[in-house]
Amino acid sequence: MKIPDQHMHTINSPDASNQATFENYLGEATKQGVKSLTFTDHVDLDTPVELFQMMPDYYAYATTLKRLQKTTDIQLRMGVEIGYQPHLHHAYDAFLSRHAFDFVIMSLHVGDGLDFYNGDFFEGKTQNEAYKRYFELVVKTVEAYDNYDVFGHLDYIIRYGNFAEKDYDFATYQPLIDRALTAIIAKGKGIELNTSGLRYGLEHTHPKFDLIKRYKALGGEIITLGSDAHDPSDYRADFKAAIDLLKDAGFNEVAVFENRKPFFIPFD
Repeated sequence: MKIPDQHMHTINSPDASNQATFENYLGEATKQGVKSLTFTDHVDLDTPVELFQMMPDYYAYATTLKRLQKTTDIQLRMGVEIGYQPHLHHAYDAFLSRHAFDFVIMSLHVGDGLDFYNGDFFEGKTQNEAYKRYFELVVKTVEAYDNYDVFGHLDYIIRYGNFAEKDYDFATYQPLIDRALTAIIAKGKGIELNTSGLRYGLEHTHPKFDLIKRYKALGGEIITLGSDAHDPSDYRADFKAAIDLLKDAGFNEVAVFENRKPFFIPFD
């Protein structure tokens, strides 16, 4: 079975292309011989970024997927990517309880009320201070919250910031990373291997190989693959390279979620 992509955005996410329709992703999955599609559009409550202040109508969303399911043998699943902030703990619990999601990715897009993408989070910080604070926030998040299935693009903070080298020394932040991974594993949650870093010129996935290998060494078993596509042309992008990384880290299967429960697909 071909490994399905479990992180993709449709036109229901404000930063997706106008080609990112359910139907176009379905066409890509059909061409590639993939048997399931999991859509994970953005929900970023109380974001400081105006673009992301809209959110999908998930009642209509679910109805659309049910209609499309009648037209295809490919399994269509409704996921979501939530942008966590500590004060939204109960708001996200309430939101998630209202809808029958198959899969929930939890990501950090904002830290201390400051956005990563527009650079606000980096103002007045050195590169080390910014990255250290980010990993501190990851620790606080995974120790406080557990209504999610995998943590999304765990080190993607390096994608942003006006720094000459967009990378980090794993050993520098390993105490914080170990603490975060230990909490994720203890709560029965997972992480994703997000291939988007390769498309954005970072030369590695999110997270990078050192972190993936450490997750496995600490006993991590649940890992998903996602392209973070915002256009169907990026659907399952760089999956061959990602699977090779997972094999090198000691994994022989990936998790796929349905009804918030994982099942596992072995590599060929």
